[in-house]
Amino acid sequence: MILNVAPVRKLRGTVNLPASKSYSIRAFFVAACGGVSRVLGASDCDDARAALNVARALGVQVSLVRGGLLLAAPAFQKKKAKLAIAVGESGTSLRFILPLLPHFSGEAAVTGRGTLVGRPNKHLCEALRARGLAIRGEGRGESVPVTFRGGNVPCGQVAIDGSVSSQFISALMIAAPLADGGDTHLVMTGKDLVSRDYVLMTRQILARAGIKVEPKGPRTFFIPGGQSYRGLKAFHVPSDHGLAAFFMAAAALVPSDVRLKGYFDDTLVQSDGAIFELLADMGVKMERSARSIRVKGPFALKGGTFSLKHCPDLVPIMAVTAMFARGTTRLTGIGHARVKESDRISDLRRELQKVGADIAEKPGELVIHPRPSYGEVAGRPVPELDPHHDHRLAMAFAVLGLKTPVRIRDVECTAKSYPGFVEAFTALETF
Repeated sequence: MILNVAPVRKLRGTVNLPASKSYSIRAFFVAACGGVSRVLGASDCDDARAALNVARALGVQVSLVRGGLLLAAPAFQKKKAKLAIAVGESGTSLRFILPLLPHFSGEAAVTGRGTLVGRPNKHLCEALRARGLAIRGEGRGESVPVTFRGGNVPCGQVAIDGSVSSQFISALMIAAPLADGGDTHLVMTGKDLVSRDYVLMTRQILARAGIKVEPKGPRTFFIPGGQSYRGLKAFHVPSDHGLAAFFMAAAALVPSDVRLKGYFDDTLVQSDGAIFELLADMGVKMERSARSIRVKGPFALKGGTFSLKHCPDLVPIMAVTAMFARGTTRLTGIGHARVKESDRISDLRRELQKVGADIAEKPGELVIHPRPSYGEVAGRPVPELDPHHDHRLAMAFAVLGLKTPVRIRDVECTAKSYPGFVEAFTALETF
C-alpha cells in the first residue's frame, strides 16, 4: 500500500494514543513466568501480539476481562520435551525467550520472519553458552532460527555485552530469578551501554511482580535465584511516548492544534520519553497532564547536538524534524540504530536525500543541514520513499509529507507498533 501525503496549511484534531509496545511485551513475559496477571489497555500491535502468542505457547491461559486481559500461568510448571516458538518480527520477544527456554522445555526451536531475519543475537547466545546452554542461532550474527538443545536457566556470574542491545540485559534479568542453581551476578560489558532506560523499565515491571533485582554498581546487578513470580495484579500499560513523538513533531512543524489523549504514568520510565526534552530544546512548547498532551504549533525550531544513545527509536522523527530547524543538527550515539528493523542511519539518509535533504552519516551519527525548501521541482514526480519495512521510518516519512509531498511505500509496516497509525494520521483535520 502506498500512502500519499501532501503539505497542509493547518493541522487540527485529537488522537487517542496506543499503549506502550515495550511495556506490553514485558507484561506478557512477566505474566508467563508465574502467577495471575491482570494487564489493562495493552497494545494490540503486531509485536505485542507476538509476545502474547509466546505466552500462550508457554502454557499461559488468556481471557478477556473488563479493560484488558487476565493471564494465568500454570500453578506447577512442567517442562515440555520440545517447544516450537514463533516470534514473528518481534526482536524483543526473540531475545526475551532465549534465556527462559530451559525453564519451559528440554529442547526448542525459535523462529522469526521479515525484518527479524539477520538481526544479531550473538552476544546473548555466547553469554548463554558460557553458562552451559546448548544454544545457537543462524549465521555469524546468530539470527533466527535459534535452536536450543539443553541446559539450565543461567546463574552465577553472567557477562553480557550491553553495547548492541539492552534487550540482552533485560532478557537475562527476567530469566535469572527462576534459576534453581543459585544466584546471578549480571555483569554488563562493552565500551558503551545503550538504551539504559529499557533496563530500568524491565526492573520496574519485575518489582511489580515481586522480583528482586539489586544494583551493585553501574554495571552489575545481583539477582537471587529461586524466586517466585507473583503476577501483575492490575498493571495499566501507559501510552507510548515514542508513538506520541510523531504527532508532536507534526504539530510542531505546521500551524496546528493537536491533542493526544492517553494514560501517562510518570512513575513508569520510557526511554522514548526523552522526546519531551528533545523537542523542548528545539523550541517546542506543549501542555501536559496525566491524560493528555496538547501542542499548538508551529515553532521556530533550532538545531543542536542531541545524543540519542538511549533512545534510538527516535532517530527517524528527530532527523525529519531537524530538516526544518534553524542551524545544523547532529544526532549522536546512534551506532546501534543500524541493527533495528532497518539500518536507521544509512537507509534513513538515502530516503531523505530523495526529497533533497542535506544529510550526512558517520559511523555513529547523522548530521542534518536544513534547506529553504525540499522536494518540489517542476516536472519531477513526487518522491517515493521506501521505509525498508521499518515502521518508524514510515511514520516519520508521513510527518515529512506535511511539509513536502511524498509517496510512502509499504506503509502497512506501521502495524508492527501502531496498527491504527494511518487511520489516526489521516483523520486529523487539514486545511
